[in-house]
Amino acid sequence: MARIQYSDPSKASDRTREILDKNRNANIFRMMAHSPSYFEQYCRLGGAIRHKGELDPIVRELAITRTGILCEAPYEIVAHKRIGKNVGVTDAQNEALENWQAATCFNEVQRAALAFTDEIVKLRKPTDATFKAIASKLTPAALVELQLSVGFYIMTSKFLETFEIDLQPVTEVVG
Repeated sequence: MARIQYSDPSKASDRTREILDKNRNANIFRMMAHSPSYFEQYCRLGGAIRHKGELDPIVRELAITRTGILCEAPYEIVAHKRIGKNVGVTDAQNEALENWQAATCFNEVQRAALAFTDEIVKLRKPTDATFKAIASKLTPAALVELQLSVGFYIMTSKFLETFEIDLQPVTEVVG
């Protein structure tokens, strides 16, 4: 059960209700809607991460799901395993993300991105070796997008866990 009440969409501004409707009134967004201006900007950046840029969506979703795993955010893991599947992440890859280092279902770019993700989440910053490994495989733009994706979903995972956002059936919140 969430630590505070979710916002009431019927009391929200037209713009906030529009964004909530677009996002299927998912619990995370109903909680964020307590602060309409932050909520709107959060959704803008989240939309850019998910729908713009050049980073391979499979790499992006593997990194986001791995971030959720490392941040122990079940809501994030469930949601992004589903989103990942919709962009081409295989069931084997989703299943292997807990212990990706031992798995054989990831290519070189994916493995470098997962190592980069692990170090962003666990360390102050990635080691030079890990940074060089992923930088040699991505354009500067895709590298920036990967780092910002991981950082954004660290924040999202922490938000979910801080407010103890209730899980919802994936079919209700992800198309």
